[in-house]
Amino acid sequence: MLTPMEKADILTEALPYIQAFYGKIVVVKYGGNAMTDPALEEMVLKDVILMKLIGMKPVLVHGGGPMIDHWLERLDIKAEFIDGLRVTDKPTMEVVEMVLAGKVNKEVVSRIQKLGGKAVGLCGKDAGMVRARRVTQPRDLGLVGEVTGVDTSLILTLIEKDFIPVVSSVGAGEDGESLNINADTVASALGGALKAHKLVLLTDVEGIFLGDGESRKLASQLFAKDIPGLIAGGELTGGMIPKAQGCMEAVASGVENVHIIDGRKPHALLLEVFTNEGIGTWVR
Repeated sequence: MLTPMEKADILTEALPYIQAFYGKIVVVKYGGNAMTDPALEEMVLKDVILMKLIGMKPVLVHGGGPMIDHWLERLDIKAEFIDGLRVTDKPTMEVVEMVLAGKVNKEVVSRIQKLGGKAVGLCGKDAGMVRARRVTQPRDLGLVGEVTGVDTSLILTLIEKDFIPVVSSVGAGEDGESLNINADTVASALGGALKAHKLVLLTDVEGIFLGDGESRKLASQLFAKDIPGLIAGGELTGGMIPKAQGCMEAVASGVENVHIIDGRKPHALLLEVFTNEGIGTWVR
């Protein structure tokens, strides 16, 4: 149990960060265990609400891979992944859109409301917010999209009206078809388009790891310019590839700070934003 003085010290340490981030847009992406563990999810959403109440402007982007897998299994549809991206045929896309834009998105909004926040749920198709085209190289992944454009007008309107935008990663293709886009990629694209002060990706790992086997180690900092070489050299693999690429693209688009942190840690978001130490990997 903290003493009153220890609590005061914590608030004092946080003050410079509160001042630095006041009025700034912070894009937060979360998914994985942070969404399937009720206690962790409540902590994440409380952290986001706290950020809003002290003057920051959070935008929440969510995934929902475990929930998609659950429904695919129930419907006897096989799940397949290549380089961390879900191969998405038409039946899979119907499940993805149903789960992400429908069930998960509105549940997140409802929980924020219950905790005292004000939120509006969106998907990338709303108001043409996230435009995309199908990924065909190096292999056709079906209805999987890569972002080609972002319209931030709806999100900025919601921020101005004091709402927390909650965005699911379904985008609109060139002919209006629904496309499944990696949530890290959507968060990075939104962060860049919004010129966010900070982009935080909550994941199921401690950060970006380099190397293989016993030599594998956490990278506390990476330079965005080095990421293509790390991928080509095999030091970045699997689900870390879209995360690292998204960070690289976000930095190139103007996001000032990009962080990949372990969403399984209690109050990971507050530890990253409001403490001197921080956690995870900082992409510069």
